Amino acid sequence: MTYKRAYKFLLAVAGLHVQRQIKRSLENCDAYTLVKKFQQLEEERVYTYHLFNEGHKLYLTSGYTHEPFVRFRQLVHEVTQEFKRISEEISSIEKRLREESGEAEISVANLIAAVQEDEKNKLELTASIQLAKQGYVSHPDEPERQVDMITLRKRLIK
Repeated sequence: MTYKRAYKFLLAVAGLHVQRQIKRSLENCDAYTLVKKFQQLEEERVYTYHLFNEGHKLYLTSGYTHEPFVRFRQLVHEVTQEFKRISEEISSIEKRLREESGEAEISVANLIAAVQEDEKNKLELTASIQLAKQGYVSHPDEPERQVDMITLRKRLIK
């Protein structure tokens, strides 16, 4: 087995271990506790977005030198890992609610699935807006870049 394949295998095994831990921690929870956990995870996601946006603002004002770029790239990596963790935990909550088989639990699980999809779209739009901002800051003499940024922001607000 090559080093690259071995590394991917170890990451996959570690991911399965984390998923099993999450599943075990949710096994004995009632629907109310699961919904409260979902709310807590959404608050963590809001905070993570805040860090992501603040880090991007700092990067934009840095003059695009090497050190701030490296720090922002590290922030992007950490934020990505945090969003992934939150998403996996929320997916586990959704699955656990579906296992309850009650009509109310399934309705809540459907709402959680819809929130997950909206959050995925929001993250993609946020990244697009950040790239548009970088383009506008780098080329303020090109008005179409500002139009792109405004158009993306409007999509995010909807």
